[in-house]
Amino acid sequence: MHDQHSSRPVLFDVSHVTKSYRMGELDVVALNDVSLTIRESDLVVILGASGSGKSTLLNILGGLDVPTSGSVRYRETDLSHATDAELTSFRRSSIGFVFQFYNIIPSLTALENVQLVTDLVDAPMDPREALELVGLGGRIHHFPSQLSGGEQQRVAIARAIAKRPDVLLCDEPTGALDFETGILVLEVIDMVHRELDATVALITHNASIADMAERVIRMRSGSIVEEVVPVKRKLPRELSW
Repeated sequence: MHDQHSSRPVLFDVSHVTKSYRMGELDVVALNDVSLTIRESDLVVILGASGSGKSTLLNILGGLDVPTSGSVRYRETDLSHATDAELTSFRRSSIGFVFQFYNIIPSLTALENVQLVTDLVDAPMDPREALELVGLGGRIHHFPSQLSGGEQQRVAIARAIAKRPDVLLCDEPTGALDFETGILVLEVIDMVHRELDATVALITHNASIADMAERVIRMRSGSIVEEVVPVKRKLPRELSW
């Protein structure tokens, strides 16, 4: 497993990244000299408490933010010096986002929510196929108000994968869900990783979710403090968070 992993091409190369924000009179350092690589087909969990810098790191990987210093390369592209237009194109073509709050549009059906994204890209998945993949083939004409929280999150995952992204970035995807529903959502993310061979980076403050990862990156106070390859990867059903 480890040798096989190290032979995969590097997808993201993050080198000495710092990110600071001006808040009133203060400079707040969200990331402090962070370096890591993420390889193709990785399933990485980035673990840390609130304020550890994990969301900032995810936003920089996804082209939603740029570092104050240091470099971020995605394949051959230097994201740290990309223009806004280049970052928009990168997000649109390469990245699928799943957030804690589902960000789906209440006045549109599940199918219409997914179609919004497939209209933007060249070779999308059929929206129905994406919804079937996440187990919602029978709910495609339902509105968000007719769906449970877990079903709404699965619509959000279908929307993210329908444009066939190379990378799925998940920010606390189970944060608003109860235990059983959270497990279902993690199973869908794990299935997307395996079936579509997508690279997945998932951030959470929940340590047991890290057991489903191939790699775990722990963050504290804006720095990576530990990187672990779990001895035995657990599937979501085996988790006990």
